[in-house]
Amino acid sequence: MLVVDDDPFIARLLEIELKAAGYDVRVANNGRQALELAQERCPELVVADVMMPSMDGFELTRQLRLDQRTASVGVIMLTARGLSADKVEGFAVGADDYVVKPFDTPELLARIRGTMRRAKELRVYSPLTGLPGNARIEEEIDERLSSGTPMAVLATDLVDFRAYNAHYGFERGDEAIAFTAKLIGDVIAEGMLTHTFVGHVGGDDFVVICDAPDGADLAERLVARFDEGVLDLYDPPDRVRRSIEVESRRGEPQQFPVVTIAIGVATTEQRWFEHHAEMLAVATEMREYARSTPGSSWAIDHRTA
Repeated sequence: MLVVDDDPFIARLLEIELKAAGYDVRVANNGRQALELAQERCPELVVADVMMPSMDGFELTRQLRLDQRTASVGVIMLTARGLSADKVEGFAVGADDYVVKPFDTPELLARIRGTMRRAKELRVYSPLTGLPGNARIEEEIDERLSSGTPMAVLATDLVDFRAYNAHYGFERGDEAIAFTAKLIGDVIAEGMLTHTFVGHVGGDDFVVICDAPDGADLAERLVARFDEGVLDLYDPPDRVRRSIEVESRRGEPQQFPVVTIAIGVATTEQRWFEHHAEMLAVATEMREYARSTPGSSWAIDHRTA
């Protein structure tokens, strides 16, 4: 477990309490140091203060989620600020839970156990979608790479999903995730792509592994089908406006467009990969590029090296 707090008293208190509870604890004094430690050896859980110099807890969580080595780590944020907008931002960047200081130690320990349990389950399978999680995804990619099977990896993400979650609540958010999982399965079944694997990384992130020639066509059809069905997730007034309103951290209303899907594709048609982390990193890079394009979109890597 990794504890991150720039207040040495709080950091030491957490270290003592967590070690007494049986956890192996490392301590970082700021976000940058925590990121380096996590990349060096990924912890099962990160307990991080929000307000820190150099790199705050929000940015630390964002960086952890962008790195395939740490993308599945559980994150609990600690903060003296209990505003709902702060919590929304924490969840938006990928935090699993949010605890307000001063915290009650038994409650914190219970939240830690819950977060670690959910993270462990998600590495095996997703209880929401029934799809395999990170460990099985990585195993599938490595197996295909070892066998020399030409393949494509599609990394998907829902753009503005966090705003949707904040507006409609987590139950509706889960419905949107289940809708996406079903849509991916339906498109694969319709195309009779029998050699295709689908995994649920967590939240609104999915990974699809298919034969190399099918990658671009599958991405194109997923984008089209998502745009056809996504409006059904919205209430009629929001559907007509094609937007929702969410309060910002300053209490000001913000307009967010309808959720879209971004897909990044890495393929072995142009170059080979030695490890699942390399291929997932390229697919994620392409996905982030697709996110920068307005509306649902996909991008494929054509580089040869």
